[in-house]
Amino acid sequence: MDDRLVSLRKVLSVPRSLAFYVAFYVGSVVFVCGSVLFMSISKPLFRMFVRGWSGWHRLCCRWLLGIRVELENPVFKPGVLYAIRHEAFFEAIDMPWLFRLPVVFAKAELLAIPGWGLAGRNFGLIGVEREAGAKALRTMLSEAKRLIAEDRPLIIFPEGTRTPHGTPGKLQAGFAGIYKLLRLPVIPVAVDSGPLYHRTWKQPGTIRYRFAEEIPAGLPREEIEARVEAAINALNG
Repeated sequence: MDDRLVSLRKVLSVPRSLAFYVAFYVGSVVFVCGSVLFMSISKPLFRMFVRGWSGWHRLCCRWLLGIRVELENPVFKPGVLYAIRHEAFFEAIDMPWLFRLPVVFAKAELLAIPGWGLAGRNFGLIGVEREAGAKALRTMLSEAKRLIAEDRPLIIFPEGTRTPHGTPGKLQAGFAGIYKLLRLPVIPVAVDSGPLYHRTWKQPGTIRYRFAEEIPAGLPREEIEARVEAAINALNG
């Protein structure tokens, strides 16, 4: 790419990112307030506001940041555990829009955010406490099974935190336990959001989700971890 064009893109990334921050966060206040308002009044409207928040983020990314989203071999089905690489907040915010009514394992501290946490818990976020004991784990998995019975897909970021692009993602020990206890097949999903989104001044380009082949339930820990790690790191070049 011409050096002058690269320099221009860097300069434009500042006002574009500032416009994104203003639009997305102001819009987030509206969507969160709407979610809390309709939470106990109308489940369809409540879910519409939650998905609307995620869709608003996608629109802001597309038209303010110049970020497109590309899906490779997409597979959307209930009764599956989707294991998704985590490079930036992009994919975490994008889940309610990408999937239909996903049940998402998320850090427990996120559910403590005023308003947002209450809406997230009611939508289907399941708080994960890394130091939780056996009783807390059983409660968490019981809730997951209840929501899966509603024909909703289950989402987990098995690395447990954001992993920089270019660094192979390592799975948290809890992933294999959840896989074993839920007895669900797994669809690993690679994503390369880091270079464009995980920065103060975000860059235009294309973020890809690559869906791997479904992995059956019941595999030994070493095998499931190796296969998921290989698949979610497929775009980590």
